[in-house]
Order: sequence, then structure tokens, then C-alpha cells
Amino acid sequence: MNREIGDEALAAKTGRTWTQWLAALDADGCRAMDHKSIARHVHDRYAVGDWWAQMVTVGYERLAGLRARHQKSDGFAASASRTIAADLASLYKAWSDPRSRRRWLSDERLTIRTAAADKSMRLTWSDGRTHVDVNFYAKGPGKSQVAVQHRKLASARDVEKIKKMWGERLDSLKAVLEK
Repeated sequence: MNREIGDEALAAKTGRTWTQWLAALDADGCRAMDHKSIARHVHDRYAVGDWWAQMVTVGYERLAGLRARHQKSDGFAASASRTIAADLASLYKAWSDPRSRRRWLSDERLTIRTAAADKSMRLTWSDGRTHVDVNFYAKGPGKSQVAVQHRKLASARDVEKIKKMWGERLDSLKAVLEK
């Protein structure tokens, strides 16, 4: 019932399948609760650890029609990643240096809110309302990965558009760095 976690894995960790969770949480009145309340309920009543309580809650919300795919508590999110034949410092610089960034990201005006060199960046997108989380990972000598999550999107339709845009932009970044 849930593509991310199958019934067998879920039952092994929580004692219930998706069908059983749906029935139990419906019987507990969870359709009328917000996300935090459901997660707390799953944790407290069913003695499920924090991570699994979140997984059960999100899966339940999707199955119960309370949450759409890619929907988070603050809107929708789209993600994309690429592994690039470049060292971590070069990949990070391609994001952190405005001149380098323009070579592959065009005219987007980003505001860097926080950054940890060669590890992560938290950005406000050029629209001023959506956020972009960027994480950088070393993948061996001369190879790195960048993972992007664009959050606070207004709709599921925006997810597909933004996923496509990030796929294209990350392909451009890859082409620039792998010259």
C-alpha cells in the first residue's frame, strides 16, 4: 500500500501492516488530528520509536487521503540529485560563488541563509517564498554528489515542474564541472 515501506518491513518494525495501521488509526479518530498529534499518538499509544512513528503517520495520512505524494507539513517538496566527476570543493564552489553559479543556474537570484562549507546550504529561492536545501557528499576521489530539495511549493503540479527544472539545471552543472 505504501511504495516507500512495504508491509513486511513495516510489520517487522511496528507490529502492523499498512491495512492494520489504517484501521487502528481510523478507529482512534486520527483523521481529525493534525500530523504532530497523530505521530505523538502512534509513538505513545503503540510504543513505536520516533522515526517509525513519523513513517507510519505519513503513510497513514497518504492512505487516508489527508496528504498527497510529495506533500510536507509546509507545502510540497521536489528533490533531485546528481553524482558529478568533480571534487567536493569544486562542486561546493559552483553553488557558493555567484559567478560560478551563473554558469549553470542562469539568472536565479538566491539568498544563502546558512552554509557549511563542502557540506550543505540553505537557500531562499528567487521567488522569496520557497526554500532550497542543498547537501554535498564526497563519493570517492574526484567524485561528488549534490542533493537538492526544493520546499514550500504550492501544489503537486509545481513539484513536477520544479523536479524537471532541477534535473535540467543539475545536468548543466554536471556539464560545466566535467569539461
